[in-house]
Amino acid sequence: MLFSYPQKKKKVKKKILYVMSFLIYWFPEFEELNPLHFVPVLVDGDVVVSDSYAILLYLEEKYPQRALLPAADPQQRALNLQAASIISSSMQPLHMLSLLKYIEDKFGPDERLLWVQTHIEKGFLALEKLLIDFAAKYATGEDVYMVI
Repeated sequence: MLFSYPQKKKKVKKKILYVMSFLIYWFPEFEELNPLHFVPVLVDGDVVVSDSYAILLYLEEKYPQRALLPAADPQQRALNLQAASIISSSMQPLHMLSLLKYIEDKFGPDERLLWVQTHIEKGFLALEKLLIDFAAKYATGEDVYMVI
């Protein structure tokens, strides 16, 4: 079972909060799965993994027949891991509702928008620089691998 949600517009964000409340209310074990109440959370039998990046690495190891990384090329593997890390560690946390609310409460909505735009742009520029020499049909080559 994978607990996840898309984060798009304000209306969706309000629905997400409702869904999160619903998950915790109707699935009390969700609170035990991830005490931070963040999604995604993957439950695979007795194994519980939270965080997009950790889930991808777990799935790569557990189900090698459906590879998420190029098996034969260490440079391609490293490239995909770097791109995934930039997104999951440097850009994705900037979309956390709790962080955005904190910035808005402390500094106001204009500062929140400026802060988010600045840091997400920095992440995209880093991705562009990383991938510029490798891009083909897809960002990291001819095949799709990790998707966060």
